[in-house]
Amino acid sequence: MFVKKIDTRIKVVLCIIVLLFILIVLRVFYVQVFDYSKLSKLAKDLWSRDLPIEANRGLILDRNGVVLADNLTTTSLVLIPNQITDKDKTIKLLAEILNVSEEEMAKHVNKVTSIERVHPEGRRLSYEVADKISVLNLPGVYLVKESKRYYPFGEDLSHVLGYVGIDNQGLSGLELQYDKYLTGESGAIKYFSDAKGNQLNMSEVYIEPQDGMNLQLTIDYHIQQSIERELDNVVDMFKPDMALAVVIDPNNGEILGMSSRPNYDPNKYQKYSMNVLSRNLPIWASYEPGSTFKIITTAATVEEKLIDLDKDTFDDSGSVQVENARIKCWKAGGHGHQTFLQVLENSCNLVF
Repeated sequence: MFVKKIDTRIKVVLCIIVLLFILIVLRVFYVQVFDYSKLSKLAKDLWSRDLPIEANRGLILDRNGVVLADNLTTTSLVLIPNQITDKDKTIKLLAEILNVSEEEMAKHVNKVTSIERVHPEGRRLSYEVADKISVLNLPGVYLVKESKRYYPFGEDLSHVLGYVGIDNQGLSGLELQYDKYLTGESGAIKYFSDAKGNQLNMSEVYIEPQDGMNLQLTIDYHIQQSIERELDNVVDMFKPDMALAVVIDPNNGEILGMSSRPNYDPNKYQKYSMNVLSRNLPIWASYEPGSTFKIITTAATVEEKLIDLDKDTFDDSGSVQVENARIKCWKAGGHGHQTFLQVLENSCNLVF
């Protein structure tokens, strides 16, 4: 009887062990087959690090395809501190090449982070400086491509185009207004490392950047050149506080050219004050047209055949009451009896 009870217990324990083994096998099978993609992606996300590759900003073109805002390819310095084997040597060499203090460079090299972008000392490096860093072949030191905005015509159309910051973000003008369209999606070189930052023996993955959308304007650069030249002549001759010009197609309202003085070079915007940078005068400055608009009023009445300039007349008494306001003629006592052609010649306020 006692032996029978032991046999029964052994069988129960054995059944439980077999059942657990089957469950483990099924679980492993499920993980390997059904959850493999999900878990593999999660693992790669833990191991992966990205070296950023900046997308090109969209071009800005005139109506004929002339490039008004372009891009130049530059290089920037990125560090992976955990991969730097000789920190003192790296600090000394990089500080010397970038012409900064060793204390400043040590802040970047010793920073506790997976990836450190050396900013601003290592941004937008010249080809000569980038070559000096490249030949050193230092562990954990990388040079990545970046795009720099370039305005080939300098000061021309500067207020309209605007300018961008060091991270290629639009800060004024069309660059700011259409920033979300001009800005692309950055890519990356994805590499894999362990928790200590040591690179794993896995193939790197290249994620291609997506360039921003191009922006085509109604501006005609040939007309724009003429505007810029004539404004320069006006400034040289009369030394005004400001000058502005706009050319509009009267058939559809398209802006063919626009500029003002003072202006600036968006390639070197840091050298100018905000008073210059932020004032696109044709849009920003409100200026009452005054008597010049009387030509428009006269042209409209003639077009609609409401008056005959030579035959119709008006008696200018010197003032007229309009609602609660009394409007006076610029000439004391008025111009008296006159034709509408004389009204235009005399710029008579009362009639208009």
